[in-house]
Amino acid sequence: MFNFWLAVCDGPRLARFTNKGVGVNSDNASVLSSPAASVLEAVQTSSTSYEDRLNAGRDRSGYASTTLPDGVVFAHSVDDVVRTVQLASANDVSLVTRGAGTGLAAGGVGQAGEVVLDVSSMNRILRIDPVEHLAVVEPGVLNGELNAAVAEHGLFYAPDPASTAICSIGGNVSTNAGGMRCAKYGVTREAVLALHVVLADGRELRTGRETLKGVAGYDLNALFTGSEGTLGIVVEATLRLRPLPTATATVAAFFPDFATAAQAASAVIAAQVQPSLLELMDGQTLEAVDSALGTDYRSRGGAFLLAQTDGYGAFLEQDVVLEAIEPLASSCEKAADSEHAEELVRARREAIPSLEQLGRVSIGDIAVPRGRLADAALGLGEISRTTGARIFTVAHASDGNLHPMIVMDEEDSVTEGPAKAALGEMFYLAKRLGGTLTGEHGVGLLKRDWLLPELGEVSLEVQHAIKDALDPKGILNPGKAI
Repeated sequence: MFNFWLAVCDGPRLARFTNKGVGVNSDNASVLSSPAASVLEAVQTSSTSYEDRLNAGRDRSGYASTTLPDGVVFAHSVDDVVRTVQLASANDVSLVTRGAGTGLAAGGVGQAGEVVLDVSSMNRILRIDPVEHLAVVEPGVLNGELNAAVAEHGLFYAPDPASTAICSIGGNVSTNAGGMRCAKYGVTREAVLALHVVLADGRELRTGRETLKGVAGYDLNALFTGSEGTLGIVVEATLRLRPLPTATATVAAFFPDFATAAQAASAVIAAQVQPSLLELMDGQTLEAVDSALGTDYRSRGGAFLLAQTDGYGAFLEQDVVLEAIEPLASSCEKAADSEHAEELVRARREAIPSLEQLGRVSIGDIAVPRGRLADAALGLGEISRTTGARIFTVAHASDGNLHPMIVMDEEDSVTEGPAKAALGEMFYLAKRLGGTLTGEHGVGLLKRDWLLPELGEVSLEVQHAIKDALDPKGILNPGKAI
C-alpha cells in the first residue's frame, strides 16, 4: 500500500506518492514486453515512467491498485484520443480514461495490462454563449475554472461538487456528479445538452443538441452520462448554464447531535421550500475543520446545518427555513453579508481536506429517502461502534445524499479490515432504508461487491448487453461500474 499526499497541479493532478511495495509489474521491462507497448510506442505523448504509472494507479477514494498500469497516454486533442483508441482496439489493449484524478470510487484507476488515457491536458473552454446560456468545453476543464469564466457573463454552471476547484468536467460527466446545489438545479445529467464521444472502435459520435428540448431518438446523453468511461470517451461537452441568482440568503444552525440536525433538514423539506444548499456536518467533522481552519464551530454544537436560498424570494424562503429548524436548533445565525456567507460555505467545502490531515480518507456515498436522514445518521453511528471504523459524516441533506468518510491510518486499506466491513454495512444500511450505494461518485472498482443486491440480475444483464453492443471487445475501463 502507498502513503500519499494530494497536490493540485497542472497535468495529472494527483502527485507525490511514496511506495511501500507494489505488485508484479513495477519494472519497465515487463511493460515494454506487454501488448500495451504497441500502443504506447506509437503515440507521441506517452509515458512508462514509474511515477506516472504510480499516479495513475489510484485516486482520491483511498483505493490503490496492487499492480500498476502498463503506461499512460497524455492526450492533447481529439485526434490523440481517436488514434489511441484505434491502436488499443487493433491490439486488444484495455484503456482507462482519467482526468483530474479526484475520483472517489476508483473509476479512473489503472492496473496491470491496461493503458491509462489521461485527458487532463484537453482543458480548453471552446465557446461560451451568453444568449443561449451554454458552454462548450473539453473534458479536462475544471469545474471551478468554468464557473469563473461564465460568471463574467452573469451565469453559472450548476453542478457543484465540494471538490469544484480540482475536479474536471469529464469526470463530472463520467460519474453524473452532483454536489451541493443539485437538489434545486439538478445533477450533471440535467446540465448536459450534447456530447462528443469517441467509441471503442475509434468512431466519433455526437449526441444531443444545443436546444433545451429535443426527443429525436434515444437519449444517448443520459446513457453516456454516468457510464464511468465504459461505453465511450467524452472529448467535448455542451453544458447548460443558468443566470446567477439575484440574491442569496444563508443560515447556519447548530444542534446537539447529527440525528437532530438531520430531523431539522427533513423539517425544511417538509416545509415545501427549496434551498439551493442544505448541508449537514457531524461534530467530529466540525472538530477537524476547526483544527484545520482555526475556527470554533464545534463549541457551538454537535452538528452543523447550512441552508442557503437564492433568487428573488431568497429572504422570504429564509424565513421559512428558520421557522422549520429553530425548534430543534441550539442556535441559529444569519449571514450578515456575502463574506460571512462564504466563510460558512467554506467550512463545508473544507471538510474533506480537513479530514485528510488526520489520515487516509475513504469517502462513502450513500443516498436515502430524505425523510430517513435521521435513521441513516443513527445507523452510521452503530456501524462505527460495531466495526471500529472512525466514521465522519457530511451530507447533501436536500436530496438525502450522505458522505460517511472513514479515516484510516496510513498503512490501512479501504479494501480490507474494518474499513471494508464498514463500507459494506453502509451500503446495506442504505438499502434497508430504501436508498442506494452511490448517489454521485459512481461504482468504479470500489463498490462492485454490492451492486447486484441493489440492481438485481435482470438489470445487470440489460446493462451488460448495452456494454457488449458498444464495446464488444471490452477494452473501455474493464471491470468498472457494472
